[in-house]
Amino acid sequence: MPRYSADFIKMMPKSDLHLHLDGSLRLDSLIDMAKRSQVTLPSETVAGLKELVFKERYQNLGEYLHCFQYTCAVLRDPENLQQAAYELALDNQAEGVNYIEVRFAPQLLIDLTRGIDFDQIMHAVNNGLKQAMQEYNATEAVLSGQKPPFYYGIINCAMRMFGNKGFSPYYTNLFQLMRDFAPMDVIKLAAMELVRASVRLRDEEGMPIVGLDLAGQEAGYPAGKFKEVYEYAHQHFLLKTLHAGEAYGAESVFEAITECYADRLGHGYSMFIPEMIQDPAISDKTKYINNLASYIADKRIAIEVCLTSNLQTNPAITDIRQHKFKDMLEHRIATVICTDNRLVSNTTVSKEYQLALDNFDVPLKRLKDMVAYGFKKSFFPGSYVEKRQYAKQCLEYFDRVAQRYGFI
Repeated sequence: MPRYSADFIKMMPKSDLHLHLDGSLRLDSLIDMAKRSQVTLPSETVAGLKELVFKERYQNLGEYLHCFQYTCAVLRDPENLQQAAYELALDNQAEGVNYIEVRFAPQLLIDLTRGIDFDQIMHAVNNGLKQAMQEYNATEAVLSGQKPPFYYGIINCAMRMFGNKGFSPYYTNLFQLMRDFAPMDVIKLAAMELVRASVRLRDEEGMPIVGLDLAGQEAGYPAGKFKEVYEYAHQHFLLKTLHAGEAYGAESVFEAITECYADRLGHGYSMFIPEMIQDPAISDKTKYINNLASYIADKRIAIEVCLTSNLQTNPAITDIRQHKFKDMLEHRIATVICTDNRLVSNTTVSKEYQLALDNFDVPLKRLKDMVAYGFKKSFFPGSYVEKRQYAKQCLEYFDRVAQRYGFI
């Protein structure tokens, strides 16, 4: 098994296609934002927050998601939101990440009573990312061609579950307005409003909103419920990813592909666990999983792999080598190494690559393929030809770095 140094991993071109903005703030910035916005945190020190909220290990997914109540609270402020987006891009640039797709749920941040609407939120995020991109691409290393430029896209998340209070001012108000609707109908209505607003802002203002995601509690809220929402995205050339196979098994992944036209899958690891299949009509679970994995591999539907996050939210995984990333590699599925949440999981793209490469057999050619998927399977905010040119530029840079470190 080849060994890859931390320096090599940092230097090689990278992407992050599964990156939640509200889970990736700088901790010291979170404290400053909370003071500025008069949001009360459990502690006002970095050490205190690491002890009480943002831990190394979590008991379950619920404790993991508990962190987001604090980050979302401070991000209901355009100034804080722009700062968070700007700093997130800088942090990625500092570790050699060339392309990111930043995802978040705008409706968790909307507060119409304070004049904070969808468009304002999207412009704040885009302005922060754009500023960081422009500054980086104006550096001598990029202008001279020594390093590839930095680009980004924005993925908007619809929530597959929320209640009538406590999730966000927007969702609370929506339930009040639609009080005679069934809860699931309100949830789907919010998702449809999100995708329509995303397409409008992309088409009318050129906002680099490149994709739609479905996030939140997976079990009990199947992807198929959102078929019409994803059909709208599909019909308007908005690319599609879903959290699937994180807390629900292979059937969730199957629905994401067949009902929602998924171009990529978020997490996907539980699709390889036969015990998580619930449909009694599936008698040969192993065969079903193998057929599904073969289909995904053949169609080159990429899986956004988040190793540390999976370890933290699934106590049953006691050793990284138990992770189903091994099965993904064996089935030759297109895998992209991602962080999920840089703050909540205390990780970086480089750390995630190190974790993968130290524990799984990934020869250099396979590593280059994984790096390539990060660019080729991206929802790049340009034409297909432009995306191919950018991917080629990044992979040529990979070869130069590999040669510098004696791999070629």
